[in-house]
Parts: sequence; C-alpha cells; structure tokens
Amino acid sequence: MNMPAFELARIVTDYKADFLAHHKVSSHNLRTLGAIERCRTAALGGHVDKCDNTACGKTHISYNSCRNRHCPKCQSNERERWIEARQGDLLPCTYFHLVFTIPSELNAFCMHHPKELYNILFAAGKETVQTFGRDKKHLGANMGMVSLLHTWGQNLSLHPHVHMIVPGGGFSDAGFWKSAKSDGKYLFPIKAMSIVYKNKFLEKLVTYLKMIGEPIDVPLRRKLYDMNWVVYAKQPFGGPKQVIEYIGRYSHKIAISNHRIKNIGDGKVSFTYKDYAAGGTQKLMTLEASEFLRRFCMHILPKRFVKIRHYGFLSSRNKPDLKMHQMQIGILIEAKASKKENEGAGASFSQNSYRCPYCKTGTMIRILSFDANAPPEVYKNKTEIKVEIQK
Repeated sequence: MNMPAFELARIVTDYKADFLAHHKVSSHNLRTLGAIERCRTAALGGHVDKCDNTACGKTHISYNSCRNRHCPKCQSNERERWIEARQGDLLPCTYFHLVFTIPSELNAFCMHHPKELYNILFAAGKETVQTFGRDKKHLGANMGMVSLLHTWGQNLSLHPHVHMIVPGGGFSDAGFWKSAKSDGKYLFPIKAMSIVYKNKFLEKLVTYLKMIGEPIDVPLRRKLYDMNWVVYAKQPFGGPKQVIEYIGRYSHKIAISNHRIKNIGDGKVSFTYKDYAAGGTQKLMTLEASEFLRRFCMHILPKRFVKIRHYGFLSSRNKPDLKMHQMQIGILIEAKASKKENEGAGASFSQNSYRCPYCKTGTMIRILSFDANAPPEVYKNKTEIKVEIQK
C-alpha cells in the first residue's frame, strides 16, 4: 500500500492551537493528540540500523511509535498480534456477525458519560445473546462471543455500536457442543433479539441515571421504548479462515485512517466517506480543521477503557475449558514455539534486524538507540559509520 499523502498528525500539528482556543479538551484527550503528533518523530527517540553487506553499508534512521490505540500509524502491528492470538480459539462451525446499535437520541448521554454508556452497550448485547443461547427453545447451551466497540460513523459523527462475532453454537453443561438450530442460516430471530436488547439496555440506563441523580425524562423514555432498536446480522462466514480475515477489519480500526484524508490546507480538512444512504457511494467531505479535531476527539475512548471484550467460553478465564472442549471435538491446536526456541531454530530475523531496503541482500542491524531530540548529526548527515557489526 502506498504511503498516504496526508496524515492526522499534520492536522494536529497545524491546527491544534486553534482547536484548543475554541474548545475545552480533557487532559486525556490532549495527551492522545500529543502522542499522535509526536509518533515516529525525533521527539520519541529511535534507533539507527546499518546494512551488514560491506558493498552497501548504508544506514537508516527509524523513529519510535507512540503506540497509542487512537493513532492511525500504530494499529497495523497491534492488529496482527491480536489476530494471531485468536487463531487458537477458532472452532469448526458457522460464525455470525451481529451489530448492536443505540438510537441517536442517546448521543448526549454518551458524550457526558461515555464509559458508563459504552459499558451498558457491551453488557446489553452480551446478555441478549446469552439469554437466547441458554433458552432450550433456541439452543440450550453456553455461548462465546467477541465484542468490539466502534463509536463513529463514516463522517466522524457519534454513532456508538458493538460488532459481535459469535460462533453458531455453544457447549452444554455436560461439555458437549450444540450447533444452532437454524442449520447455519441465522443465529436467533432478529426481531425478538432487538426487543430483548432494547429492554436490557434501557433497564440498565434508567438504573444508572437514577443512581447518579440524573433521571431520564418521561417523554424521552417513552420515545426510546416505543422505537424499533436495530440489531443487525450479517450472513454467516465461510469458515474459520474467513472469520480471522473478517475480524481483522474491525479489531483495531480507529475513527479515520490516514488514507482517507485527501487534503489539508486553508484551515480545512477533506476526507472520503461512504454514504450508506446512497448505497455506499464514496464521497468527499470538507470540514473546518477545528471541527474535524472536535469530531475526532469524540472517539477518543476513556482512559484504560477496554474496547475489545471476550465473553462466555471465549473469555480469558475460560481458555482452559475451551482447549479441553476443542480436544473433545477433535481439534488439536499446535503449540507455538517460544522466542528462545525460534532463535535456536534459526528464525529469519529478530525485531532488531531486517532485510536491507537499499541493496535487498544485506541485513539491517541495529547499532544505536537514542532518546528524544534526534540522533547525533553524524547519522543524520549519513556520514560513513565505522562500527563493528556483530553477526
């Protein structure tokens, strides 16, 4: 993939001062913007690598990543690690993709109480699936699921929703696998799920608002109960491999990627978005830079908030039971070799070495790490470096 011509970091650098002059920003959001701005710059330090091919010998400077989960530059590696960790949890069954949304009338509550409202969203979706799963009329088994929170729409508006990946079945109390009764065509009746989900969400919301002394007004509560809440279900996946590929698209997404930003200048930002009201047609939106940053900040999650959650037999505490169940149905998960074993087996390159991007034959070996404020001038000027490289 080509490098994007424009980056979120540049928007922060060029327009953060103006944004802060017109908007009140929490310290947590300000730190997040600062991390994005400094990512892969001299401000975070870095390292110098040198090719071990004597005919090449070129050096390369790399700057450290901020590792902030809202940074568009830092999600690729995190996504790959997370996907790899999920490989061992797959089962030979049909998988379903559910989406639980909330009405826009609740956006104001999400703005003022994001942690609590998003926790309620997670809990209501999970409990809805578990309720139908435990009902013998529908399945009669204990289910597992992976839930991922997204808070944005394509135009950076506030649109909280949870993507849920659900295996089409569960384990009985006796430990036997039971497949969904729909023969893989659907999981549970969507209309019935929508009603149960709405009631669970509103029950939790009303309880929370009463607890903090901000009870929801009666007209709004009646309106919310009278509305049809949306639970969306996509067609089942083709198989475990497709599940992993699909889940990777959602696991570490952020509100906007650098590739969607098409222009920055004159105090404005232009970016592409999909207009689902027009059949998913891609369009271009232009916002004032300050408004763009305001919308982006709506999607900075509360500090330490967990946005990917595993429930039921896919939860961390139930991993031993899952492995036992997998063995019972004939699935053998190959144990991963430790880092030390990989090194002994002659792994191609460590994190501190990689193929030379210049000559394509040598190996880049790390020869120097440096703290903030850039490497020594000798490296920046690409002067010949006389350093003994240990292979």
